[in-house]
Amino acid sequence: MAELTHFDDRGASRMVDVSAKASSLRTATASGLVRMAAETLALIVDRKLAKGDVLEVARLAGIMAAKRTGELIPLCHPLGLDGVEIDLTPRPPDALEIVATARLNGRTGVEMEAMTAVSIAALTIYDMCKAVDRGMVVERVRLEEKTGGKRGVYRRTDAGDGGEHPPAKP
Repeated sequence: MAELTHFDDRGASRMVDVSAKASSLRTATASGLVRMAAETLALIVDRKLAKGDVLEVARLAGIMAAKRTGELIPLCHPLGLDGVEIDLTPRPPDALEIVATARLNGRTGVEMEAMTAVSIAALTIYDMCKAVDRGMVVERVRLEEKTGGKRGVYRRTDAGDGGEHPPAKP
């Protein structure tokens, strides 16, 4: 297993110095679910909630959050993202799936940006729907895939092994 990179040899917190790393195309895809009553999902899909179009507001909130990840998570580098996409898909009878992909040409990965986008989109859904369903549950926010950088590709598997880690390309 790799060393923890956000601590120096004395155990002090540090921001990782990426200045010597080569720039490469880096992508990350994360996902999560919001579980809710079937009636709440129907209100979202039919765009009948008083606060407006839940899906579009959640998409915008997720994109905005991805762009501000470096302000929210103490040791994350502030990044100029090249793109963020968020898909919100109803999963009847009682869930809404959120998938976010972040990308950039840079010297550090965008995993935290993708997971932040999913998390904030999910919390926005909760906020917009809490008047009709306080029992909603945000669950399973996780990294699905990442590409680029020295370690190459990571893809989650459901085999319980923590994902596939093909060897990095020289």
